[in-house]
Amino acid sequence: MTPVLRSHVDPRSDVFGANRAALLEALAQIDGLLAQVTAGGGTADAAKNARTVARHRGRGKLLPRERISLLVDPGSAFLELSPLAGWGSDDALGAGLVTGIGRINGIECVVSANDPTVKGGSQAPITVTKALRAMSVAHDNRLPLVSLTESGGADLTKQVDVFNPGGATFKNLTRLSAAGIPTITLVFGSSTAGGAYVPGMSDYVVLQKDSARVYLGGPPLVKMAIDEDADDETLGGAEMHARVSGLADYLAVDEPDALRIGRDIVGHLGWRKQGSGPARAPRPPVYDPEELLGIASADIKVPFEAREVLARVLDASEFDEFKPLYGSTLVTGWGHVNGYAVGILANNGILFSEEAHKGAQFIQLCNRMDVPILFLQNITGFMVGTRYEQGGIIKDGAKLINAVSNCGVPMITLMMGASYGAGNYGMAGRAYDPRFIFSWPNHRIAVMGPKQLAGVLTIVARQKTEAAGQQFDEEAFAPIRDAFEQQVESESTALFATGRMWDDGVIDPRDTRTVLTLALSAVHSAPVRGTESYGVFRM
Repeated sequence: MTPVLRSHVDPRSDVFGANRAALLEALAQIDGLLAQVTAGGGTADAAKNARTVARHRGRGKLLPRERISLLVDPGSAFLELSPLAGWGSDDALGAGLVTGIGRINGIECVVSANDPTVKGGSQAPITVTKALRAMSVAHDNRLPLVSLTESGGADLTKQVDVFNPGGATFKNLTRLSAAGIPTITLVFGSSTAGGAYVPGMSDYVVLQKDSARVYLGGPPLVKMAIDEDADDETLGGAEMHARVSGLADYLAVDEPDALRIGRDIVGHLGWRKQGSGPARAPRPPVYDPEELLGIASADIKVPFEAREVLARVLDASEFDEFKPLYGSTLVTGWGHVNGYAVGILANNGILFSEEAHKGAQFIQLCNRMDVPILFLQNITGFMVGTRYEQGGIIKDGAKLINAVSNCGVPMITLMMGASYGAGNYGMAGRAYDPRFIFSWPNHRIAVMGPKQLAGVLTIVARQKTEAAGQQFDEEAFAPIRDAFEQQVESESTALFATGRMWDDGVIDPRDTRTVLTLALSAVHSAPVRGTESYGVFRM
């Protein structure tokens, strides 16, 4: 019988209350930003956004999330990805693109929908990054891709940062098709220049009558290029493409009809999952997930027990722990999330050589068993110092990173606290291609903590000054040190990270089990197979 985790959390404690209050405050900020994105318009000016949305609706058009709600199965969940992409940059919040995973006629699909209220659906640099990420999710998890297109192509004011990476959009569409993964595009309005290649390179194309316009160059460009006068319909209208060019496979009378046709196409695919799926019937955790708000430390320097998180995420709070007495700052073991079997690596402190050995072995076992791995990150890095360097911390840490780098089974990462230095790498950070990576609002990510980084900067500056035979002025350097520390602090937050798409979204800790379930269901659309092929382990 699998052991049940025992909780020692006191919801009445001052620490619990302070953590909960801090996370609720952070979540309120995130909810406000999500509301801004959902409203449309793409600017910080609410009045201007309202006028833009009203003009869009005045043309009889739906907003992107309204289109998605008609496309996916009624009452089903939609796992939106990177909704706050672009935060902290001069690109529009949300990137003018909605992406995520939803069920269409019972089939999980990746959906990518332009937001035409944001600069006419044109593509900024972060838009390209978000679109490519959606295609990666579709490819790696073997999910059909449905594109809801209404785009003016590249944002010409940022073409220098869009043109080269944007070309991968069309390459990836054809590669999805070559891999046997269906690509379906529904066009609701203008799909110009680069946007025209999206339907042009998709397996199935639906154009909306009297609204869709698909052309490499619109009438003004045609006039400038070859001095030809052409109207929209003759040049690239939906009926023309349905009757003359053959680009359109289906002609829809309006938006709901286009979405209905899209649902029908997905329903006719005969698509089947190739993963094993749930291993057993789901059971709720023994402990209330609401308590996760008080467990996660608001102060990233204050540790918290990883098993308390597992007790509120795993089925029946059951956890079969592996090597509990060895390498104790890394918790490893097996459990289930809504019936899906998972192997788990969770941080309970800094990584030493023993933890690296334990983690590498456990990853090998999960690969042998064909079981996906869940990484729970709260890590300040690997241990440093003369004793540990002489003890081989570099080669031991390399074993763990080797195992993560070459892992064959799907990896899903949750950033539930700190993510500093090589600890991020050893625990399957973004650079190590986890299938999905999500963050809690208290998450912090950097080379090291802000105070430590500022301290290192000070030491280096002092050594450089003294090597030149001069006296280091601590007081004069203090403003430089403090400014750098504040900069690192601001660039380490969960919002900063999600704005640059270092994760797939900041989630409410209380939703962790639901989000992980949706992610696990998605990864099981593809075969779940481990590997026995690793790089050389330096012994």
